[in-house]
Amino acid sequence: MILYTDRLLLRGWSDSDAEILFQYAKDPAVGPIAGWPPHKNVEESRNVIKNVLSGQECYAVCLKEDGIAIGAIELKLNGHTDMTDKDDECELGYWLGQPFWGKGLIPEAAKELLRHAFDDLKMNMVWCGYYDGNVKSKRVQEKLGFVYHHTCDKVPVPLMNDVRIGHTNVMTKEHWREIS
Repeated sequence: MILYTDRLLLRGWSDSDAEILFQYAKDPAVGPIAGWPPHKNVEESRNVIKNVLSGQECYAVCLKEDGIAIGAIELKLNGHTDMTDKDDECELGYWLGQPFWGKGLIPEAAKELLRHAFDDLKMNMVWCGYYDGNVKSKRVQEKLGFVYHHTCDKVPVPLMNDVRIGHTNVMTKEHWREIS
């Protein structure tokens, strides 16, 4: 499935995206704040495409003009998130290559993914979180209209061998309809 916004197309990841994924995912400003280490080589990026970015509702964020991946956005369905165990709830996750920060691209992509979650997938609630200090992710969630739910003081971040403070927000279908 391909989803479209004014400036973006959201499509599945393919093996041919490994080189470009590596270009953005090797940046230490991108992954660690989201809970994953910078990629070390193209082969690692290829493995991430096969094993992490392969979820049923995981999309490469691409500019419409060239279709090249610049980030990722995903609805993590039940069984693939620790935020919910309900089939009508999911978790929104995202990241974007640093050259594209500050242009409103992730809020634009996320608005379409929320529409997809509520209208097409019939979700009743979408969860979203960020680690303390990730101001950009916090700001995206505020722009989208997510509502604060809770904070956990000791969230394990296994890929970083770390424990962090995690903030969790939520969007209900009713609230989304009110603000859309």
